[in-house]
Amino acid sequence: MMSDNRPVGFFDSGLGGISVLKTAYCLMPFEDYIYYGDNANSPYGEKTEDEIKELSLNAGCFLYEKGVKAIVIACNTATSAAVKTMREEFRFPVISMEPAVKPALGGIKDGKALVLATPATVSQQRYLNLLDALNAFDRVISVGCGGLVELIEEGRANARTVSRYLSERLEPIKREKIGAVVLGCTHYSFIEKEITDFIKENFNPSCGVYNGREGTARQLKRVLEENGLLRGAGKKGKIEFFTSGDEKETERFRKLFYRYNPKREY
Repeated sequence: MMSDNRPVGFFDSGLGGISVLKTAYCLMPFEDYIYYGDNANSPYGEKTEDEIKELSLNAGCFLYEKGVKAIVIACNTATSAAVKTMREEFRFPVISMEPAVKPALGGIKDGKALVLATPATVSQQRYLNLLDALNAFDRVISVGCGGLVELIEEGRANARTVSRYLSERLEPIKREKIGAVVLGCTHYSFIEKEITDFIKENFNPSCGVYNGREGTARQLKRVLEENGLLRGAGKKGKIEFFTSGDEKETERFRKLFYRYNPKREY
């Protein structure tokens, strides 16, 4: 069996994609990984589609120059804006993300699916096409959560601030019956408990919470296998962190990576 020892590249506008990286590492611990956080240009979720596309291509070029064998766009917003262009630009696999709307709808017993994502994600054509393909426009409530990524990036997201934010943002739908919540931004994985607690207390105590990180990690493994790009088993792989912003962010990334548990249930 052939073995490809080149690293797998991940990028996001900041720290959010680390949740996807850790999930992939748990599934494939023998791979090497390179993570790039574009902190200098964060957040992507309130930029134009052309701006997001340009920034995503820049991130892809950075990872290409590091010699990666595949790239994971660990950002729903960047996927929506740039995945087609990136797949045309690079000759290795580019793995995309999308909000976990399909599994959420499949798990609902009663009510609608609430999708929490960036303003850019819920307005972009790729997301609208997903809802159309699932015939889900009348079964999904999409909420663009402007400012929430900044709370997380700045370390100000806690039970109190998240509850206050969601109370204001979800006020217009407080009478809706919610059967599932989709975390449509990788940053939100780091406040999954706070979001879950709020939704269960204010909407539905048995509400399921869905995200795309597990599906993305499984898809990465499938693509690596299909293309003969898996690294052979041996010692655990190494993880390198880079940022376009303050170099101190790389240490923050590293600590967050080792602290984060993608298997934790709330």
